[in-house]
Amino acid sequence: MGIPSWKFALFLTILILSTIPLTVSQDYDDSGNDDSAPDIPAQDTCIGVFLTYTFQSRKKEFPHVKNVSAQAYSFTAQMTILNTMSVDLQAWSVFIGFQHSEILVSVDGAVPTDSTDFPAKVGNGTTFSGFPDADLPNAIDTAGDMTQIQKIITITGTQFGVKPPGTPMPKTIKLTTPGFKCPAPTKKVGLMYACCVKDPKYKAKATNTTKFLPRQQADLTFAYDILQSYGNNYLAQVTMDNWNPLGRLDNWNLTWEWKRGEFIYNMRGAYTLKRDASSCIYSQAAGYYKDFDFSPVMNCEKKPTIVDLPPEREKDKDVGNIPFCCKNGTLLPKLMDPSKSTAMFQLTVYKMPPDLNRTALFPPQNWKIQGELNPNYKCGPPIRVSPMEFPDPSGLMSETTAVASWQVGCNITKPKARNNRCCVSFSAYYNDSVMPCGTCACGCSDAVACDPDAQPLLLPSEALLIPFINRTAKAKAWAKIKHRKIPNPLPCGDNCGVSINWHVVSNYRNGWSVRITVFNWRDYTFKDWFLAIKLKNNAFVEFEKVYSFNGTVLNATNGGMTMKDVLFMQGLEGLSYLDGIVEGKDPTKDFDVPGKQQSVISFRKKMTPKINIAGGDGFPEKVFFDGEECALPERIPKGSADGLGITVLKIVFWVVFVVLFAHS
Repeated sequence: MGIPSWKFALFLTILILSTIPLTVSQDYDDSGNDDSAPDIPAQDTCIGVFLTYTFQSRKKEFPHVKNVSAQAYSFTAQMTILNTMSVDLQAWSVFIGFQHSEILVSVDGAVPTDSTDFPAKVGNGTTFSGFPDADLPNAIDTAGDMTQIQKIITITGTQFGVKPPGTPMPKTIKLTTPGFKCPAPTKKVGLMYACCVKDPKYKAKATNTTKFLPRQQADLTFAYDILQSYGNNYLAQVTMDNWNPLGRLDNWNLTWEWKRGEFIYNMRGAYTLKRDASSCIYSQAAGYYKDFDFSPVMNCEKKPTIVDLPPEREKDKDVGNIPFCCKNGTLLPKLMDPSKSTAMFQLTVYKMPPDLNRTALFPPQNWKIQGELNPNYKCGPPIRVSPMEFPDPSGLMSETTAVASWQVGCNITKPKARNNRCCVSFSAYYNDSVMPCGTCACGCSDAVACDPDAQPLLLPSEALLIPFINRTAKAKAWAKIKHRKIPNPLPCGDNCGVSINWHVVSNYRNGWSVRITVFNWRDYTFKDWFLAIKLKNNAFVEFEKVYSFNGTVLNATNGGMTMKDVLFMQGLEGLSYLDGIVEGKDPTKDFDVPGKQQSVISFRKKMTPKINIAGGDGFPEKVFFDGEECALPERIPKGSADGLGITVLKIVFWVVFVVLFAHS
């Protein structure tokens, strides 16, 4: 009996199908890369950190304009950081050199290191650091897990001025983690990449053998120490230390940003400016803590503003009783008062899912701090350091250790042009005109009735005692006396709250002297004020005396910050207050009177006989008031380099010459 034809046909079909390899499954990707990631052969040969910037898309935004350079486009891009080394990459940070007036709207996978709020203008480039993953493990310890050894940053923003089909790419990309060097990136259409390798010349400071980074040196440092940790909350302690000899803060305001839904339950040693239970009730936290009483909660803001307590609350058992707290926001240099160079407070922080365990600890990001009239500080991201050690509270000789510790380093930045908060004027005995503070030295509002770009008018010395708004008549009269052109419109004012006059009083064979005057034009009293002056050409080698202030020449290193040839001055005991401006005796006819402090400074010339006072050696290179660098005038008083005595001799010579000529 033969096999039916349909059975034979089915048998042949099954046999043929069984010989065809199944390629749908069992196709393993050895690279482990995302399908969307570009295939770059250079990545396979890189032994270091491989950076990639990929432009993804853009779209024309409103308003639609004809000017190409003014047309806005929304764009998306992706930055990847891949650790191809055999060791971990700790505290990574990368710089993207944006160049098309970019404005960042959102960033996923990192935070801007310069702590800029969104939308952030980054047309000159910006640096990103990792959060929440600040470190990238190596491939060996993770079996090549790309989700661990690679970080992808997704960027969304706006850019200007590149007309399609052009591609708006940054100038450069580079790794800014210390100890690495990066070549110029390779550029292709919509793609840029570079392999950054370890710098063999870099000498890392000696560190411990733990996985934590060493503590960094900075002008101002914050320690964020977790003292106690529970499932849904923890107790943290924040410690501020001022290390710069000229650094200072008055009435400090500290802000940061919670990135994972945290909120502050209570604080000791400081408080938040806003305490509003309704912001908690309508927050993300209320959705999880449904039966939680939010009425005693201190703050639920994503970006709280924290300030110091007044001295009278220092011993308050509920909100005070913390070492170094409660100084009304004053942070002085260590050389003025070491006990006032540190501030401290504690806070209880509640967490949100998925961080509900004892070890899920993340510090706040984007730290910023500012004072009344103080330096501008730029803070970096928190870096994980070895847990802080504290003396045992029981009084025993043992030490207790924090659960976890982070450090934030902040450095003083030089004020941008027209962004100072104090200014300097120059004058001298050999020139009867004062070189005033620069036009708009401390900024200008939208100038309508004045010229923000014109040079300031020279002034008679008595005009320094008058508020700028009342100087116009004197300035015009002085210009006519000196046969100088009066511009129309007149130059704008300096708009500075504090001004300093540096007046060269004398210059003779064996020495020279200066009178310095500080004017306070604000309705604010500066307590424990200080001045710092830096001269050039070793002028301080023969500093002699400050007569009405306490003065000393700094030539040392404090906390890693070096200050050389800087004259540091502060008020004598009982004169440490610089009062604010007050009304004249008769407001209808008398000008407002500024707060004022003044002293004479003397120098010798034994070791510096060739010092050229009128040529510029007698005028400061830098002037600081309460740590803030002040704007200097663009000119110095013109005059003879000779001293007053030599000038008198010249006059006598010509008088004798005329008398003899008349009788000849």
